[in-house]
Amino acid sequence: MTDFDHSSIETKWQRIWEEQRAFRAPDRPEGPRFYCLEMLPYPSGRIHMGHVRNYAIGDAVARYQLMKGRHLMHPMGWDSFGLPAENAAIQRGLHPREWTESNIADMREQLRRMGFAYDWSREIASHRPEYYRWNQWFFIQMHQRGLAYRSLRRVNWCPQCETVLANEQVESGACWRCKSLVVQKDLEQWFLRTSRYAEELLADLDTMGGWPERVLAMQRNWIGRSEGAFVDFAVEGGGPPLRVFTTRIDTIYGATFLALSPDHPALAELLEGSAARGGVEAFLHAQKQAPVGEKLSAEREKEGVFTGRHAVNPFSLERVPIWVANFIVMDYGTGAIMAVPAHDERDFEFATRYGLAVRTVIAPADGSSPAPPFTSEEGRTVESGPFSGLSCAQARKAMTEHARRLGFGEGSVQFRLKDWGISRQRYWGTPIPMVYCARCGVQPVPESELPVVLPTDVTFAGKGGNPLAGSASFVKARCPACGGEARRETDTMDTFVDSSWYFYRYLDPANDKAPFSPEAAAAWTPIDLYIGGITHAILHLMYARFWSMVMRDLGLGTPGEPVTRLLCQGMVQLGGATMSKSKGNVVAPDEMVERYGADVTRLFILFAAPPERDLEWSEAGIDGLQRFVRRVWRLVDAHASEAAGAGPPRRPAGTAALDLRRKAHRTLARVGDDIGRRLHLNTAIAAIMELVNALYLFAPLDENRSDGPDLSGEDRAVLRESLDILVQCLAPFAPHLAEEAWSRLGHAGLLARHPWPEPDPAMLEREEVTIVVQVNGKVRGKVAVPQGSDQEMVLEAVRRDARLGSVVFPPGAEGPRRAVFVPDKLLNLVVARP
Repeated sequence: MTDFDHSSIETKWQRIWEEQRAFRAPDRPEGPRFYCLEMLPYPSGRIHMGHVRNYAIGDAVARYQLMKGRHLMHPMGWDSFGLPAENAAIQRGLHPREWTESNIADMREQLRRMGFAYDWSREIASHRPEYYRWNQWFFIQMHQRGLAYRSLRRVNWCPQCETVLANEQVESGACWRCKSLVVQKDLEQWFLRTSRYAEELLADLDTMGGWPERVLAMQRNWIGRSEGAFVDFAVEGGGPPLRVFTTRIDTIYGATFLALSPDHPALAELLEGSAARGGVEAFLHAQKQAPVGEKLSAEREKEGVFTGRHAVNPFSLERVPIWVANFIVMDYGTGAIMAVPAHDERDFEFATRYGLAVRTVIAPADGSSPAPPFTSEEGRTVESGPFSGLSCAQARKAMTEHARRLGFGEGSVQFRLKDWGISRQRYWGTPIPMVYCARCGVQPVPESELPVVLPTDVTFAGKGGNPLAGSASFVKARCPACGGEARRETDTMDTFVDSSWYFYRYLDPANDKAPFSPEAAAAWTPIDLYIGGITHAILHLMYARFWSMVMRDLGLGTPGEPVTRLLCQGMVQLGGATMSKSKGNVVAPDEMVERYGADVTRLFILFAAPPERDLEWSEAGIDGLQRFVRRVWRLVDAHASEAAGAGPPRRPAGTAALDLRRKAHRTLARVGDDIGRRLHLNTAIAAIMELVNALYLFAPLDENRSDGPDLSGEDRAVLRESLDILVQCLAPFAPHLAEEAWSRLGHAGLLARHPWPEPDPAMLEREEVTIVVQVNGKVRGKVAVPQGSDQEMVLEAVRRDARLGSVVFPPGAEGPRRAVFVPDKLLNLVVARP
């Protein structure tokens, strides 16, 4: 027998795939198509096993769909703008472009060595002018439509990186990148009006059945739709009224004070002549000095100070004191709240600390008297003037109409989702295509002058602000309106802009007339499967959805959501932390590929855990996958000559042959279902391993012989068919081994493009058995399944059962905590109690 030389075999087939353009996607698919996409990587130097897991999942699905006869779009590119390249330029004395291009070359070679089925002819990189030109074009289109605007806002500022940070980039009060203490400052910023699409972004979530429920829940919470009312409280002593937004106007008779954000614009006027002014200003100064991480913490201790002023409740006409409180923010509502301590936990905590009144105005419908805060919306109003005795829902409707009729309020819908601040004070990003003219104001760069290219005459010293501001050749510009001297914008765009539409550019990467053609978008979108980490569940995916809606309105994109099915693969962890270069805990695949081969590495990372679960990295067990690959090779090598002459099986001569044929076809059906529908790749590999065991039992190998045992003609035919099925099932997971084995078995042409076989229905028939299902120790029902079904198949039957499914898989729950399975008899489940 010959050894499986992974190095030469993998190099051979990678060369053949490239020469034959095996994975080139047509510009316009004729017939069924499949767009498979993994989130594009940042070229930080080398890929690690976290990348490998993501891409191996996508590659297995892509190869399967190609074999199923679908035109395949499976591209790869680089999210190559960002602060790390600028930091590297400072540390290494290199230009960010040089560092980035070098990393791309290294990472591309690593991906090629893994044998991933990418269409490299569609490769993109966001730092190249031919790509970011279209970022600038999109910005100008949005500016013309009022979707891009400039405004003064308080932002999180990293003094070390000298750039704006999103809240998510502030970790325990420090910059996520350099760990410097973050401060807040007022800064002119460019924003994109994501709020204009808030209703649509929220409503579409109900149509996205192919997305994980936890991602949909995260996006719903982030959008944060609140239906309520604006109410104006007149200020004693004159001045503009204080407008509050409340979702519980039914509790307004219980409002015992108002609370304002420390950033509320009315404070300056309120404090004029107030005896409390000195104390309030000291409190405001202390709030400004507080670490950003403390301000963002939900557990922050609630503090405040009385302004010395009062307002008038427009319903009860009672005087209520006006306070400033650190838990009120300007980002939601109006930056002012009516505080109802008896029916709100935060208000109750604050009122208890400062001895403020607590007045109950909502009582349970059953007449009980719970201790405050009673926050249920199912009660009835009490002590609420003419609105007493109404249900909470009735009171909200009646009170909102009363406020509207008398002119001191109105119904309103508010969103937590705020406009997207895209300004970044750094070099390595897309220049914002705007200029400032003393005569004409802010003007967009003419489209004919795009792209606005990053200059090369910059210095990366790590201090002194944005390097772009120091480039005279870049800053000096002409006003497109009057032709006079102008100053170019030196902020660059948030890199989330780059990744918000890249999957459309893959479809038409050489287009120099438009970002992409509408025909290409119509032909290939939506994405059938998108794979990436849960860390991108909100920002990247929200921005990509927003951008797709904008492109649709520009006449470029297609109606509907851009992604049909989303898989958030689990993270690969090392030492309990997600693998990341910034954490210094990465494991590169190079040594494993060199030692074991790409196929073993791919099999190992896919077999280690279900795709959606996190995986603690350990190389324990990789030797077992290497032995598995060698066992497959020995089977093929030993039986290739005798199997090559066998025809198709007719009626197997014996029980063993019939059992093997059943096993092969059931494996084929199982693997196809696990890849194509369930995305349970680890169980697909397990099924293939079982087929290998069955093959060894049917045709044992003698170490002293170079060929297999003597078999009858019909047995050889079954063996040949079973080996073919084995190799075809392996193709999505170990493609180099599969191609070599397919060739060795006498087949012509690429296995990668060979049609996926259909299992013989006669071989799939099984007697049904009844499985007893226990939940938390009690029998809750039974399900009928084919004999020999494994635990996953029985769980799927439980999920489909109308009664059992609601018990075992309630909405929003993760599913069973533990399971004890007795094949063909019992499934005992432990589930969390609601």
